[in-house]
Amino acid sequence: MSVGYVPEMPTRQAAIAVLTAPGAPFEIGQAMVGGEDLRVYVTAPTSLRQVWESTAVHGDATFLVYQDERTTYAEAHSAVRKLATFLTAAGVAKGDRVAVAMRNYPEWVVAFWAVQSIGAVVVSMNAWWTGQETEYGLKDSGAIALIADGERYERVRGDVLKRTDVTTLIVVRGTQQLDAGHVAWADVMATLDPGTLADVDIQPDDDSTILYTSGTTGVPKGAVGSNRNHITNITNTIVVGAAAMIMAGPAAEGTPPAPRPVALWTFPFFHIAGITGICVLTATGGCIISMYKFDAAEALAIVEREQATTIAGVPTVVRAMLQHPDAARRDLSSLSGISQGGSPVPPDSIATIEDDFAGKVMPANGYGLTETTSAVIANSGTAYFSKKDSVGLPAPVVDVRFVDADGNDVPQGGIGELWVRSPNNVRGYWNKPKETAESFTDGWFHTGDAGYIDAEGWVYVVDRIKDMVLRGGENVYCAEVEAAIFEHPAVADVAVFGLPDVRLGEEVAVAVNLKHGETLTAADLQQFLAGRLAAFKVPSAVFIRSDVLPRNATGKVLKKDLRAQYSPAT
Repeated sequence: MSVGYVPEMPTRQAAIAVLTAPGAPFEIGQAMVGGEDLRVYVTAPTSLRQVWESTAVHGDATFLVYQDERTTYAEAHSAVRKLATFLTAAGVAKGDRVAVAMRNYPEWVVAFWAVQSIGAVVVSMNAWWTGQETEYGLKDSGAIALIADGERYERVRGDVLKRTDVTTLIVVRGTQQLDAGHVAWADVMATLDPGTLADVDIQPDDDSTILYTSGTTGVPKGAVGSNRNHITNITNTIVVGAAAMIMAGPAAEGTPPAPRPVALWTFPFFHIAGITGICVLTATGGCIISMYKFDAAEALAIVEREQATTIAGVPTVVRAMLQHPDAARRDLSSLSGISQGGSPVPPDSIATIEDDFAGKVMPANGYGLTETTSAVIANSGTAYFSKKDSVGLPAPVVDVRFVDADGNDVPQGGIGELWVRSPNNVRGYWNKPKETAESFTDGWFHTGDAGYIDAEGWVYVVDRIKDMVLRGGENVYCAEVEAAIFEHPAVADVAVFGLPDVRLGEEVAVAVNLKHGETLTAADLQQFLAGRLAAFKVPSAVFIRSDVLPRNATGKVLKKDLRAQYSPAT
């Protein structure tokens, strides 16, 4: 789409106004969604199936890259039709749940679009789960079909599956002998291409996905996403990108068109950030590159070989790539963007991008949760360099507020819990009305994050409320302390957390991984921080560790594990 240039309205707000006005490509109107009157994109596709069908025009363009395997859009469309037809013949109908449990294989993407194309619901299973945890997800969601790779298959075959409702099981990349009634993916793909997808009526607010929260505390909850949720997320991304084009002004004569997106997507596909990559890159005709397991040297080689335009991952992954010795010798000139999310992005990481790429590579950070269908607030482009500690500005159809413990709005600039209201919000948790009521109020989702908004509308997140350290009556926000520690040149990774203290209630503690060959003492670090932080924020307990920090599958530090490890014996 050509958005043109509007010289009299160069600001982001004005550019978005042009794009979303009545009759514009991304017109915004009002609609009732889940009983709430919300701003929505009135010209957006009505279903993810419609999104998928629109991509057939890309034909022989490369869609998926995995190691030495390449899949075109035409090949993927054929595979989607075959799988969709197989699932339908097996009795899977609109609204039925189909679980997907595997590594970031290309088959994950094909399975996602096949399930969406028949109006069924993708149950995204954490690939790190044990057999018992996978059994919980299968039973809780009531999935009747499972598409799993060989590793996950071995965890559930036999007694685990017998205790679930699964009647159809397809095994991806499994070389072992399958149990009776189970089918190999290769056999499904060997069937005759049916040519077309069967008709099915899919509405915007029909269920599309169930994604389980990380479960770092308590039992995982299945957040139920709709077609509208994911399509709104796609459209938000496209609108913000189009606004940036308007703000940049007209390209100089003879400037070649921007290449199509080619993204090394290191987020797990089962995570909301992974599904966002699948949806956005597919909708924009892009190429998705995935890896068996992240390795910084290999990732840099992939960027060079595939001429990737974007790398996306959690901050630890991006940091590992930027700090790897190979970063200086690889040709990374194809890169135009580096996107981070899933946990707070240290400001020094953005400074590194600014310095190393001389402004030619734009950083991006999306703030969101599973319950908001990924990013609802984003910081990107040149503005990020001047607002390194902000998560950005809300998307055009997103409302935010900051509230106190009683749900009352705090004054602008005051710290409170971030609440979000938008058509991105999921309808609630699968079969958990109590938990849904606790997390949603009149369409507002309680994020559990503490932060504030400045006079220009930029949003800042300072900590998870449950991770905040209360030291002698003073609130210490871990993200602020971590950002200061990351500025030390010897530090590779860091996590700040609270430990019980008889006198103060809690003391500020930190676990630190050092870069290879570096040394650092607790006293050195405390002296370094003394000029950067108020005295009560400087950690009194410093643990320099050789073991990597414990993280879950989506890159979040398991601070409860650190608290358990370092808490004094009672």
